[in-house]
Amino acid sequence: MRSFSSRADCGVTDEPFYASYLAATGLDHPGRDDVLASQPTDWREVARHLSEGPAPLDRPVWYQKHMAQHMRDEMLGPWLDPIDHAFLVRHPARVIASYLRVFPSMTLAETGLPWQWRLMERIRTQRAAPPAVIDADDLRRQPEHTLRRLCHALGIAWDAAMLSWPPGPHPQDGAWAPHWYASTWRSTGFEPPPAVDEPLPQPNVPFLDEAIALYDRLLACSSVKTPPTTP
Repeated sequence: MRSFSSRADCGVTDEPFYASYLAATGLDHPGRDDVLASQPTDWREVARHLSEGPAPLDRPVWYQKHMAQHMRDEMLGPWLDPIDHAFLVRHPARVIASYLRVFPSMTLAETGLPWQWRLMERIRTQRAAPPAVIDADDLRRQPEHTLRRLCHALGIAWDAAMLSWPPGPHPQDGAWAPHWYASTWRSTGFEPPPAVDEPLPQPNVPFLDEAIALYDRLLACSSVKTPPTTP
């Protein structure tokens, strides 16, 4: 989100289905009341706006940051078809370990991977080429190379401004930012990924193998092949 909001031609929407997700699940996330007050809770209203506009600041590129775990089966429909999609994925072992540091338990759905795979299958029936899938470690390891390939896949010009941004809150940050964006607010660019020889965490959940299988399937589908690490 920070990368795309650094473009002069881009407007950004931050997690537009968060309030709908909290209303549907009843989860008591930090800042719940502020989130519910900041957005519509009817996902259909949100989806109409996202597919029809207007875009923020009336700019030609509209970046919509979605959290896959906010999406539900009934939300998979035609409103998604006009949108150009890109998937940002991270190894499930790291996702699960990070989630469990905040919440005591989770299910496969909270990884976002089941929804991402359902969306991938829909896109592949609608379009000749699958969408871009970017691995978070590749993005952090080679940000310019990876973002150039992503911009090409999306049909937009590369902009070097995507590599850095000022620290602190930004105008597009959602109402939940004070609770979740501490590291984002400290950042000014992409930090390197964990060392190659750093072992993956081994979270004690029964769905880890299933999550890894979905992750591998998504990476294999990508129309953007992330570059190998430079020796």
